[in-house]
Amino acid sequence: MALKPNFGPGERDFPPLPIIYSREIEQKVYTHRSYHARPTHVFEDHPSDPSPDNEKFEHLGDAVLGLCVTSLMLRLYPGLHVGPSTKIRALIVGNITLADISVKYKLPDRLRLHPAQAITLRASTHIQADVLESYIGGLFHEQGLEAVRRWLDPLLTPYAAVAYQMVRLQHGLPVLSAPFLPSQSSVNNTLTPMTTIGHLALFNQHLQKSDRSVEWVYSDVPEEGIEVDEFTKHASKTTPVWYVKVLVDGEFYGNGRGNTKKAARNEAAKVGLERLGVMCVEVVGWAELKVSVALADDYLCYLYAFVCFYMLCGRYLKSLDS
Repeated sequence: MALKPNFGPGERDFPPLPIIYSREIEQKVYTHRSYHARPTHVFEDHPSDPSPDNEKFEHLGDAVLGLCVTSLMLRLYPGLHVGPSTKIRALIVGNITLADISVKYKLPDRLRLHPAQAITLRASTHIQADVLESYIGGLFHEQGLEAVRRWLDPLLTPYAAVAYQMVRLQHGLPVLSAPFLPSQSSVNNTLTPMTTIGHLALFNQHLQKSDRSVEWVYSDVPEEGIEVDEFTKHASKTTPVWYVKVLVDGEFYGNGRGNTKKAARNEAAKVGLERLGVMCVEVVGWAELKVSVALADDYLCYLYAFVCFYMLCGRYLKSLDS
Protein backbone atom coordinates (compact mmCIF):
# COMPACT_ATOMS: atom_id res chain seq x y z
CA MET A 1 0.00 0.00 0.00
CA ALA A 2 1.53 3.28 -1.13
CA LEU A 3 2.06 6.14 1.30
CA LYS A 4 1.94 9.55 -0.37
CA PRO A 5 2.52 12.37 2.15
CA ASN A 6 2.58 15.96 0.99
CA PHE A 7 6.03 17.61 1.13
CA GLY A 8 4.73 20.91 -0.22
CA PRO A 9 4.75 22.43 -3.70
CA GLY A 10 7.49 20.90 -5.80
CA GLU A 11 8.50 18.63 -2.86
CA ARG A 12 10.20 21.66 -1.30
CA ASP A 13 10.10 20.14 2.22
CA PHE A 14 11.63 16.84 1.11
CA PRO A 15 14.91 16.49 3.08
CA PRO A 16 18.12 16.56 1.01
CA LEU A 17 20.21 13.42 0.67
CA PRO A 18 23.13 13.47 3.14
CA ILE A 19 26.61 13.20 1.68
CA ILE A 20 28.76 10.09 1.97
CA TYR A 21 32.30 11.46 1.86
CA SER A 22 34.22 8.24 1.29
CA ARG A 23 34.49 7.49 -2.43
CA GLU A 24 35.06 3.81 -1.64
CA ILE A 25 31.92 3.51 0.48
CA GLU A 26 29.82 5.49 -2.00
CA GLN A 27 30.91 3.30 -4.92
CA LYS A 28 30.12 0.16 -2.96
CA VAL A 29 26.67 1.54 -2.03
CA TYR A 30 25.74 1.78 -5.70
CA THR A 31 27.28 -1.51 -6.89
CA HIS A 32 24.74 -4.25 -7.48
CA ARG A 33 25.96 -7.84 -7.30
CA SER A 34 25.21 -8.29 -11.01
CA TYR A 35 27.95 -5.77 -11.89
CA HIS A 36 30.82 -8.11 -11.00
CA ALA A 37 28.80 -11.31 -11.52
CA ARG A 38 30.48 -13.06 -8.62
CA PRO A 39 29.10 -16.44 -7.50
CA THR A 40 26.39 -16.21 -4.84
CA HIS A 41 26.77 -19.69 -3.31
CA VAL A 42 30.03 -18.81 -1.51
CA PHE A 43 29.77 -19.14 2.27
CA GLU A 44 32.36 -16.47 3.14
CA ASP A 45 34.70 -14.13 1.28
CA HIS A 46 38.45 -14.43 1.70
CA PRO A 47 39.82 -11.56 3.85
CA SER A 48 41.99 -10.39 0.96
CA ASP A 49 39.10 -10.45 -1.53
CA PRO A 50 35.90 -9.05 0.05
CA SER A 51 32.79 -8.82 -2.08
CA PRO A 52 32.65 -5.38 -3.77
CA ASP A 53 28.85 -5.19 -4.06
CA ASN A 54 26.32 -3.43 -1.81
CA GLU A 55 24.57 -6.45 -0.27
CA LYS A 56 26.28 -6.08 3.13
CA PHE A 57 25.46 -2.37 3.29
CA GLU A 58 21.89 -3.21 2.30
CA HIS A 59 21.67 -5.79 5.09
CA LEU A 60 23.10 -3.30 7.57
CA GLY A 61 20.83 -0.51 6.34
CA ASP A 62 17.75 -2.68 6.74
CA ALA A 63 18.56 -3.18 10.44
CA VAL A 64 19.38 0.51 11.00
CA LEU A 65 16.18 1.59 9.23
CA GLY A 66 14.08 -0.71 11.42
CA LEU A 67 15.72 0.71 14.55
CA CYS A 68 15.19 4.32 13.45
CA VAL A 69 11.53 3.78 12.52
CA THR A 70 10.74 1.92 15.75
CA SER A 71 12.43 4.68 17.78
CA LEU A 72 10.56 7.34 15.79
CA MET A 73 7.21 5.62 16.47
CA LEU A 74 7.91 5.58 20.21
CA ARG A 75 8.53 9.33 20.18
CA LEU A 76 5.61 10.27 17.91
CA TYR A 77 2.98 7.95 19.42
CA PRO A 78 4.12 6.89 22.92
CA GLY A 79 0.74 5.39 23.79
CA LEU A 80 0.54 3.18 20.72
CA HIS A 81 0.46 -0.57 21.37
CA VAL A 82 2.94 -2.95 19.74
CA GLY A 83 0.42 -4.53 17.35
CA PRO A 84 -0.67 -1.31 15.58
CA SER A 85 2.88 0.04 15.76
CA THR A 86 4.16 -3.03 13.92
CA LYS A 87 1.60 -2.52 11.15
CA ILE A 88 2.57 1.14 10.80
CA ARG A 89 6.26 0.27 10.70
CA ALA A 90 5.61 -2.35 8.01
CA LEU A 91 3.94 0.29 5.83
CA ILE A 92 6.87 2.69 6.28
CA VAL A 93 9.67 0.19 5.59
CA GLY A 94 7.82 -1.69 2.86
CA ASN A 95 9.38 -1.88 -0.59
CA ILE A 96 6.74 0.37 -2.17
CA THR A 97 7.48 3.24 0.23
CA LEU A 98 11.25 2.78 0.13
CA ALA A 99 11.25 2.59 -3.66
CA ASP A 100 9.24 5.80 -3.85
CA ILE A 101 11.79 7.58 -1.64
CA SER A 102 14.69 6.06 -3.58
CA VAL A 103 13.32 7.30 -6.90
CA LYS A 104 12.83 10.81 -5.49
CA TYR A 105 16.53 10.84 -4.61
CA LYS A 106 17.33 9.33 -8.05
CA LEU A 107 19.38 6.59 -6.37
CA PRO A 108 18.51 3.91 -8.98
CA ASP A 109 20.04 6.14 -11.68
CA ARG A 110 23.42 5.82 -9.96
CA LEU A 111 23.40 2.02 -9.67
CA ARG A 112 26.22 0.08 -11.26
CA LEU A 113 24.54 -2.90 -12.93
CA HIS A 114 25.39 -5.60 -15.44
CA PRO A 115 24.69 -4.05 -18.87
CA ALA A 116 22.49 -6.97 -19.95
CA GLN A 117 20.21 -6.56 -16.91
CA ALA A 118 20.44 -2.82 -16.29
CA ILE A 119 17.05 -1.75 -17.69
CA THR A 120 15.11 -4.49 -15.90
CA LEU A 121 16.91 -4.14 -12.57
CA ARG A 122 16.76 -0.34 -12.49
CA ALA A 123 12.98 -0.44 -12.93
CA SER A 124 12.48 -3.07 -10.20
CA THR A 125 10.73 -1.85 -7.05
CA HIS A 126 12.76 -4.35 -5.03
CA ILE A 127 16.08 -3.07 -6.39
CA GLN A 128 15.02 0.56 -5.91
CA ALA A 129 14.21 -0.16 -2.25
CA ASP A 130 17.45 -2.10 -1.79
CA VAL A 131 19.68 0.76 -2.92
CA LEU A 132 18.03 3.10 -0.39
CA GLU A 133 18.76 0.58 2.38
CA SER A 134 22.30 0.30 1.05
CA TYR A 135 22.71 4.07 1.25
CA ILE A 136 21.44 4.04 4.84
CA GLY A 137 23.94 1.28 5.66
CA GLY A 138 26.80 3.16 4.01
CA LEU A 139 25.95 6.39 5.83
CA PHE A 140 25.74 4.54 9.15
CA HIS A 141 29.06 2.78 8.48
CA GLU A 142 30.79 6.10 7.82
CA GLN A 143 29.08 8.57 10.16
CA GLY A 144 27.13 6.60 12.77
CA LEU A 145 23.54 6.40 13.98
CA GLU A 146 22.99 10.10 14.79
CA ALA A 147 23.78 11.14 11.21
CA VAL A 148 21.23 8.62 9.94
CA ARG A 149 18.58 9.79 12.40
CA ARG A 150 19.10 13.45 11.50
CA TRP A 151 18.21 12.46 7.95
CA LEU A 152 15.51 9.84 8.47
CA ASP A 153 13.49 11.49 11.26
CA PRO A 154 12.25 14.47 9.20
CA LEU A 155 12.04 12.28 6.10
CA LEU A 156 9.91 9.51 7.61
CA THR A 157 7.74 11.53 10.02
CA PRO A 158 5.22 12.48 7.28
CA TYR A 159 5.11 8.85 6.10
CA ALA A 160 4.51 7.73 9.70
CA ALA A 161 1.63 10.21 10.05
CA VAL A 162 -0.13 8.89 6.93
CA ALA A 163 0.48 5.25 7.94
CA TYR A 164 -0.85 5.98 11.45
CA GLN A 165 -4.12 7.30 10.03
CA MET A 166 -4.45 4.35 7.66
CA VAL A 167 -3.98 1.80 10.44
CA ARG A 168 -6.51 3.65 12.64
CA LEU A 169 -9.06 3.27 9.87
CA GLN A 170 -8.20 -0.41 9.48
CA HIS A 171 -9.00 -0.80 13.18
CA GLY A 172 -12.38 0.88 12.69
CA LEU A 173 -11.28 4.08 14.43
CA PRO A 174 -11.79 7.64 13.15
CA VAL A 175 -8.95 9.72 11.76
CA LEU A 176 -7.52 12.13 14.31
CA SER A 177 -6.16 15.63 13.92
CA ALA A 178 -3.48 17.34 16.04
CA PRO A 179 -1.83 16.62 18.43
CA PHE A 180 -1.58 13.08 17.07
CA LEU A 181 -0.35 14.28 13.69
CA PRO A 182 3.25 15.47 14.02
CA SER A 183 2.83 18.04 11.24
CA GLN A 184 -0.42 18.93 9.54
CA SER A 185 1.44 20.39 6.54
CA SER A 186 3.26 17.10 6.05
CA VAL A 187 0.18 14.95 5.60
CA ASN A 188 -2.02 14.82 2.54
CA ASN A 189 -5.39 14.43 4.22
CA THR A 190 -7.12 13.56 0.98
CA LEU A 191 -5.49 10.14 0.86
CA THR A 192 -7.76 8.48 3.37
CA PRO A 193 -11.45 8.73 4.19
CA MET A 194 -12.47 10.51 7.37
CA THR A 195 -15.35 10.20 9.75
CA THR A 196 -17.99 12.60 8.53
CA ILE A 197 -18.80 15.42 10.93
CA GLY A 198 -21.95 17.47 10.44
CA HIS A 199 -24.04 14.86 8.66
CA LEU A 200 -25.82 13.92 11.87
CA ALA A 201 -27.02 17.46 12.60
CA LEU A 202 -28.14 17.91 9.00
CA PHE A 203 -29.93 14.56 9.01
CA ASN A 204 -31.81 15.43 12.21
CA GLN A 205 -32.69 18.85 10.83
CA HIS A 206 -34.35 17.37 7.76
CA LEU A 207 -36.28 14.84 9.82
CA GLN A 208 -37.53 17.54 12.23
CA LYS A 209 -38.67 19.73 9.34
CA SER A 210 -40.72 16.88 7.92
CA ASP A 211 -41.93 15.79 11.39
CA ARG A 212 -40.63 12.23 11.05
CA SER A 213 -39.52 9.92 13.83
CA VAL A 214 -36.01 8.47 14.04
CA GLU A 215 -34.65 5.51 16.01
CA TRP A 216 -31.01 4.46 16.44
CA VAL A 217 -30.33 0.75 17.06
CA TYR A 218 -26.85 -0.02 18.42
CA SER A 219 -24.87 -3.23 18.45
CA ASP A 220 -21.30 -4.33 19.15
CA VAL A 221 -21.47 -6.79 16.26
CA PRO A 222 -21.99 -5.80 12.62
CA GLU A 223 -25.36 -6.04 10.96
CA GLU A 224 -25.71 -8.39 8.03
CA GLY A 225 -24.44 -6.66 4.91
CA ILE A 226 -21.65 -4.69 6.63
CA GLU A 227 -18.28 -5.86 5.36
CA VAL A 228 -15.74 -6.43 8.13
CA ASP A 229 -12.04 -6.79 7.34
CA GLU A 230 -9.50 -8.72 9.42
CA PHE A 231 -8.14 -5.55 11.08
CA THR A 232 -11.60 -4.57 12.30
CA LYS A 233 -12.22 -8.07 13.62
CA HIS A 234 -9.02 -7.76 15.65
CA ALA A 235 -9.84 -4.20 16.73
CA SER A 236 -13.20 -5.22 18.11
CA LYS A 237 -11.37 -7.39 20.63
CA THR A 238 -9.11 -4.60 21.87
CA THR A 239 -11.00 -1.35 21.24
CA PRO A 240 -14.74 -0.64 21.13
CA VAL A 241 -16.32 -0.63 17.68
CA TRP A 242 -19.97 0.41 17.59
CA TYR A 243 -22.40 -0.51 14.83
CA VAL A 244 -25.65 1.36 14.42
CA LYS A 245 -28.59 1.32 12.06
CA VAL A 246 -31.03 4.18 11.70
CA LEU A 247 -34.77 3.70 11.28
CA VAL A 248 -36.99 6.53 9.99
CA ASP A 249 -40.69 5.95 10.73
CA GLY A 250 -39.73 2.32 11.33
CA GLU A 251 -38.04 1.98 7.92
CA PHE A 252 -34.32 1.17 7.56
CA TYR A 253 -32.40 4.17 6.16
CA GLY A 254 -28.74 3.31 6.68
CA ASN A 255 -26.01 1.98 8.96
CA GLY A 256 -22.54 2.96 10.14
CA ARG A 257 -19.68 2.10 12.46
CA GLY A 258 -17.17 3.94 14.65
CA ASN A 259 -15.25 3.76 17.90
CA THR A 260 -17.93 5.92 19.55
CA LYS A 261 -21.69 5.90 19.21
CA LYS A 262 -21.64 9.44 17.85
CA ALA A 263 -19.11 8.54 15.16
CA ALA A 264 -21.23 5.55 14.15
CA ARG A 265 -24.36 7.77 14.00
CA ASN A 266 -22.52 10.26 11.78
CA GLU A 267 -21.71 7.52 9.29
CA ALA A 268 -25.26 6.19 9.33
CA ALA A 269 -26.62 9.75 8.96
CA LYS A 270 -24.57 10.24 5.80
CA VAL A 271 -26.22 7.16 4.27
CA GLY A 272 -29.59 8.39 5.52
CA LEU A 273 -29.11 11.77 3.82
CA GLU A 274 -28.51 10.03 0.52
CA ARG A 275 -31.70 8.04 1.07
CA LEU A 276 -33.56 11.31 1.73
CA GLY A 277 -32.28 12.65 -1.58
CA VAL A 278 -29.92 15.18 0.00
CA MET A 279 -26.70 15.33 -2.00
CA CYS A 280 -23.63 16.03 0.14
CA VAL A 281 -20.46 17.62 -1.18
CA GLU A 282 -17.46 17.09 1.13
CA VAL A 283 -14.68 19.65 1.27
CA VAL A 284 -11.39 18.61 2.90
CA GLY A 285 -9.00 21.17 4.34
CA TRP A 286 -5.58 21.12 5.96
CA ALA A 287 -7.09 21.26 9.45
CA GLU A 288 -9.41 18.38 8.48
CA LEU A 289 -12.27 20.81 7.89
CA LYS A 290 -15.21 18.94 6.41
CA VAL A 291 -18.44 20.61 5.35
CA SER A 292 -21.63 18.95 4.18
CA VAL A 293 -23.52 21.10 1.72
CA ALA A 294 -27.17 20.10 1.43
CA LEU A 295 -28.69 20.93 -1.90
CA ALA A 296 -32.00 21.69 -0.28
CA ASP A 297 -34.29 24.71 0.08
CA ASP A 298 -32.61 25.94 3.26
CA TYR A 299 -30.53 29.07 2.59
CA LEU A 300 -28.61 28.60 5.86
CA CYS A 301 -26.94 25.51 4.39
CA TYR A 302 -25.67 27.55 1.46
CA LEU A 303 -24.52 30.37 3.74
CA TYR A 304 -22.65 27.95 6.00
CA ALA A 305 -21.02 26.24 3.02
CA PHE A 306 -19.97 29.59 1.53
CA VAL A 307 -18.35 30.75 4.78
CA CYS A 308 -16.43 27.48 5.18
CA PHE A 309 -15.33 27.47 1.55
CA TYR A 310 -14.13 31.07 1.93
CA MET A 311 -12.07 30.07 4.99
CA LEU A 312 -10.63 27.11 3.10
CA CYS A 313 -9.56 29.29 0.16
CA GLY A 314 -7.93 31.74 2.58
CA ARG A 315 -5.88 28.96 4.16
CA TYR A 316 -4.80 27.72 0.75
CA LEU A 317 -3.64 31.19 -0.36
CA LYS A 318 -1.82 31.66 2.95
CA SER A 319 -0.01 28.34 2.47
CA LEU A 320 1.18 29.50 -0.95
CA ASP A 321 2.59 32.71 0.51
CA SER A 322 4.48 30.78 3.16
